[in-house]
Formats: sequence, C-alpha cells, structure tokens
Amino acid sequence: MQAAAENTPPDIFDDRMLVQIFNDCFLVSESTCLVGGASEPIYQPSLRQGQPHQICYREDYFASALHEVAHWCIASESRRQLVDFGYWYAPDGRTPEQQLAFEKVECKPQALEWFFARACKYPFRVSVDNLSGGLEGPDESFKHSILSQVQRWQRDGLPCRAATFFAALAQAFGTSPAPGSLHFSVAELK
Repeated sequence: MQAAAENTPPDIFDDRMLVQIFNDCFLVSESTCLVGGASEPIYQPSLRQGQPHQICYREDYFASALHEVAHWCIASESRRQLVDFGYWYAPDGRTPEQQLAFEKVECKPQALEWFFARACKYPFRVSVDNLSGGLEGPDESFKHSILSQVQRWQRDGLPCRAATFFAALAQAFGTSPAPGSLHFSVAELK
C-alpha cells in the first residue's frame, strides 16, 4: 500500500481537501468543523449556541487531520462536550507506565486513522508520540493491538461517523473500497 502512496502526486495530500470533505459530512449534521493551522492539536467544544465545535489539527499536516478526526469519530456525545474529549495526556518524555496508558487510549484512534489513510492512499505510521521517552518506534504489542482493533471493525463495521468519513474519503480519492475488504498486516506498521 505504501508504494501506491509514493506513486501518488504529493499535491493530492492537501489537508484543505480533508477539511472540505469533513465539513461537507459533519458541519451541518454534527455542528462540527475541521480546522488546520493549530500549533498543537485540540478539540474545542462550542462555547456558544450556533457556533460549531472545532477539531483543530497541527499546522497543515495531513496525518494530524486524519488522526484528530479519528479521535472525534469514537468520542461519545458526553466526551464531545469536553475540551480534548476529557482525555488524559502526558507530553513527550512519558515514563514506561505512562506510555502504556497512552497506548491503551491510542489504539482505537490509530486503528481508525489507518482505515482513513487507506481510503486516501496515504501512508499510515503508528505514533508513539514519545521520542524523549527513549522510544524510537512502536513496540510489537502496540502494533498488534492496533491490528486487532482494525480486524474487529472489519468484522463488526466501523463506528457510524467513521463509516461516513471513510466512504467520503474513498469517493474523493477514488479508492472506493469496503472497509471489510481491505487487507491489513502488522508487517506494514512502522
């Protein structure tokens, strides 16, 4: 799959296209918009009636946009009323125990991000988000947890909002696969 993404012209991975796709899907129905240019990713629930919630992703990074949308797609209604969905987060430099807690929370959004990346023909990379903690890459256990979650969603179906976004991405990028027909392998994960 990565080879296909490398053969795709780089300008196709314009984050503004993701913003348009997401906003077409969810601005009206969920009163939520995707916004780029943030120094750090964050989810901001609406502070005023009529103002949409905002999923803010880092700079103009395509992968950051996919990842933040994945978090939103699995957040419950009550979590979508909280800044950053009320998730615990420890910055880069986490202890081994903190890293395990991070990976437990990150398994599902990274699995969804992998689906979204496939729909776009974009290369997916597992994020341990802890380079100062001495990690150079994901361990096998985290990779297998992500793959297991992917396989569960292939069997049981994607969450509703994730399925909508996946279908819109697949249509926009001309891939049109069914989530259950995709092949995923732990060997692909870096």
